Amino acid sequence: MKFLLVFDFDHTIIDENSDTWIVKCAPEKKLPNGLRNSYRPGHWTECMGRVFVYLGDNGVEEEEMKRTMTTIPFTAGMVDLLGFIGENKELFDCIIVSDSNTVFIDWILKAADLHNVFDEVFTNPAAFSSTGYLTVQNFHAHHCAKCPKNLCKRKVLKEFLDKQSERGVSYTQIVYIGDGGNDLCPVMFLKKDDIAMPRQGYTLEKKISRLAQDLSPVECSVLVWSSATEIMSYLKVLIKE
Repeated sequence: MKFLLVFDFDHTIIDENSDTWIVKCAPEKKLPNGLRNSYRPGHWTECMGRVFVYLGDNGVEEEEMKRTMTTIPFTAGMVDLLGFIGENKELFDCIIVSDSNTVFIDWILKAADLHNVFDEVFTNPAAFSSTGYLTVQNFHAHHCAKCPKNLCKRKVLKEFLDKQSERGVSYTQIVYIGDGGNDLCPVMFLKKDDIAMPRQGYTLEKKISRLAQDLSPVECSVLVWSSATEIMSYLKVLIKE
């Protein structure tokens, strides 16, 4: 008996958006209008690439970025929840599927000593170039019309489950914990024994509610949370059953 926990990162594990938090490193802690307005829907990663060039051009170095990123607050109760999962790893496999990037997530989890809780992190690959600039690439290519160009979380989840299945691993239940519009696609992939946990007041909860109102609800159970202690309470019941 094993459970799969799938976490989003921004506004789920951390209580902010890591990509907008990095702007604190920019001169006067803001971006020029031209750069701010250069975002096209579905092309966020490309926009962030331009932000990282701007930071590099302004002499912002890796250490300063790291210092800034590791001050991001975790969501209420999240550190306790991840500690609990870490103590029960024989029952839980745990992955992150995020539209952030490998560098930010790695810094934040390692600074809090939480990186060992997660078996895998699926996010946009990032690295510092030889000139000290942070660069980011799209996670993958896909054909899903609902998702941003660089990441379809349903595709990531399906490929992970297929790979686990080949290794003889199957899950009693998938628990999907997220907040954003791009979390709806994988939630719609979940089956009736699974559970989606949208964060209260955020886009994912609103989209799930709208589907129910339109009489085409998601197949899985839904449990809304505002503090991660509520998620922990659910998991404690789950492992007792």
